[in-house]
Amino acid sequence: MLKKEIQKILKRALQSLKKEGVLVFDKVESIQVEYPREEEHGDYATNVALMLAKKTGKDPLKTANLIVDQINKKRTKNLFEKIEIKQPGFINFFISQEYLQKLLIEIIKKDQDFGRLKIGKGTKTNIEFISANPTGELHIGNGRGAFFGDTLANVLEFAGFKVEREYYINNARCNTQIQALGKTALGKGKTYLTDYLKQKIKKLQKKLKKINDEKKAGYLLANEIQNDIKKFIERELKIKFDNWIEEENFFQKSEIKKTFKWLEKKGLTYQKEGAFWIRTSQFGDNKDWVIIRENGQPTYLMSDIVYHKDKIKRGFKKIINIWGADHQAHVSKMKAVMKILGFKGEFEVLISQIVTLKKGKKLSKRKGEIITLKELIDEVGLDVARFFYLQKALDTHMEFDLDLAKEQSEKNPVYYIQYAHARICSILRRCKMRNKIKNPNTKLLTHPSEIKLIKTLIKFPEIIESCARDYQVHRLTQYALETASAFHRFYKDCRVLIDDKNLQEARLSLVLATQIVLRNLLSLMGISVPKKM
Repeated sequence: MLKKEIQKILKRALQSLKKEGVLVFDKVESIQVEYPREEEHGDYATNVALMLAKKTGKDPLKTANLIVDQINKKRTKNLFEKIEIKQPGFINFFISQEYLQKLLIEIIKKDQDFGRLKIGKGTKTNIEFISANPTGELHIGNGRGAFFGDTLANVLEFAGFKVEREYYINNARCNTQIQALGKTALGKGKTYLTDYLKQKIKKLQKKLKKINDEKKAGYLLANEIQNDIKKFIERELKIKFDNWIEEENFFQKSEIKKTFKWLEKKGLTYQKEGAFWIRTSQFGDNKDWVIIRENGQPTYLMSDIVYHKDKIKRGFKKIINIWGADHQAHVSKMKAVMKILGFKGEFEVLISQIVTLKKGKKLSKRKGEIITLKELIDEVGLDVARFFYLQKALDTHMEFDLDLAKEQSEKNPVYYIQYAHARICSILRRCKMRNKIKNPNTKLLTHPSEIKLIKTLIKFPEIIESCARDYQVHRLTQYALETASAFHRFYKDCRVLIDDKNLQEARLSLVLATQIVLRNLLSLMGISVPKKM
């Protein structure tokens, strides 16, 4: 990865300057290397001279010159065409064509493994997502966590983590939602009632007639709903969970009581106003919370304590929860709980914000007040749905544009990207040389569109690393569009099937490398890679 290489070069230059006494500083926490917004500012840029100016008191432009002079003293494998310094002290790096041309061969050699990293070091990772209450069908809001969670799991696996996808089923009989569902099942209420639920209740009438208890009725109906949810997730969303964890099992195995006694023994609980509270305020939260109500029933927080204790017991060193916007207030509680449980690994809670349809847009087959995820996918297709959901950062409000999603043209980003791959497949079929490209003379690739495409392709491992570090997987959609755009521009500017066999083979190698990146990229997002369109 070129970012890493440049960071190493900068680090060595700073160490030399420090050793020579030219620059005096304690240490630089991190050296940032970024992609400049403007092409004229190079392929990569760093603000390290500006950061050092604060530590050394030296003018950042002079510091930048010292760093660049030091880099130029060393041999850098013909990596740079040039290095420029710009006000107020930025250092811009331009990668040499020769170096880029060599990297193209590396993409082809690595093929399906291009972009694969080892930064995860096999860390056992748990990603819990969707975990919708079993009270009805999944709605369009659930789609955001579903596709984000699945894509993040793919990325982390690709980056070397050992990932398990997990779905937590909130089906404890004592839960208020299960009891409300039971009332509706027994005809004593209308909570959660939809046409879908009416059909489920009708189907279960023989069994429900023998039940008077709302908890039992709710549990029975919830299990029926959950079976439908599981089938829909696996068959239509194409998401495979490793673990389906039932909350009710923790009650059946007396884990709630055992964990409460464990907390009590450690002096982490106290009684007030007839309820039992947990001392989360001593572990970073702003207040304490009730875990056992006055009526003796555990709260959702108590169940979550047991559930996360179980996750830790199963040996996960990285635990990621993806929750809906309505769980925002629960984050600080759980971070305190993980400290109480003594978790030494990495714990993250990612909040998925609201999803709405673009104003004025309606689903043609809309049946009820709730817009189901199935209705949306039936309307636009799974590939488009996944891509559109992934386009926005998880913590921002999302407005789904139905008209654009149904557009079968270059206006639709999914069509535009998939068409690039289909076009590549067409080229390779026509020349019948996919497996005959042995030693292409990549030095012949000098056209600006060729170089631009290579520069885009080599970013792929860096994009994977960034997503694996900060979970901002919407970068994948942006990068997919950037790659497709660079390829379409190359295709327009540079004919591939030509009489010059050497140049044709070089360009075919670029086409093949692009296919590899697009295939690997789309696969990570769970989007199909069509050979024809």
